[in-house]
Amino acid sequence: MPGIASPALSLASALSWGAADFSGGIAAKKSDVFGIVVVAHSAGLILMLALALLFHDPFPSRAAFGWGVLAGLCGAVGLASLYSALAVGKMGIAAPIAAVVTAVLPVIVGFATQGFPHLLRLFGFAVGAVSIWLIAMPANGLERPKGVGLAILAGMGFGGFLVFSRLGGTVAVFWPLVAARAASVIVVLTLVLSSRNRHLPARSTLLYAVVAGVLDSTGNALFVAASQRGRLDVAAVLSSFYPVSTVILARILLKERLSRLQTAGLALALASVPLIVI
Repeated sequence: MPGIASPALSLASALSWGAADFSGGIAAKKSDVFGIVVVAHSAGLILMLALALLFHDPFPSRAAFGWGVLAGLCGAVGLASLYSALAVGKMGIAAPIAAVVTAVLPVIVGFATQGFPHLLRLFGFAVGAVSIWLIAMPANGLERPKGVGLAILAGMGFGGFLVFSRLGGTVAVFWPLVAARAASVIVVLTLVLSSRNRHLPARSTLLYAVVAGVLDSTGNALFVAASQRGRLDVAAVLSSFYPVSTVILARILLKERLSRLQTAGLALALASVPLIVI
């Protein structure tokens, strides 16, 4: 089937990101979340640097590096905002809002730069957005609408990361992500070192943090590769299905039960994929 490479890479990115969130979530239950991010992003930085050298990734221009740095800063803002939203105890509304907004910003940029897709694909985008919301929603539904602004800011940060990663990855894949990870490590490490309440993770959570960082950066590389081979909006929406793998892993490994809404979201996600790919 022609043009299947980009959707396949996008779905692989979602799988990798979702598994990264699962591993990072386990680590965050036992250690400071900012310390987890430092370790995870450091592991991702080492991986991207190794892959850039191993595969002789074309050395990009200074502009591409600049886009990579902006991507890293957006990612750091997104993480800090999301964790701040979750810290006020409103995970039920923060997670789905952040997940949907993450997809919306690249879709808007894709429309502006690559034109509007056909109506069937637009309908697939809408179905996909609803599925993301339902999957990311916890079993007890939405809580009081606090932390909405932080959740939106988190989604904008993550969406900005996707957009700037694509702009930086026009030629190379790994080098712009090296710049992105280096920028985010510097920002988050500064936050950790400047606060007495922040600390690096304990040994018992290091492995989970490293795995999260490796999978997260792998997902980033897969997304950039997908956006190079197809439309940005398609890659963004399909990659934003990452809560699917998080929920499935939690169900299999932690025996967490799926709510009816999450089950409906999984079904809608499956139904939206062919609409988006067509």
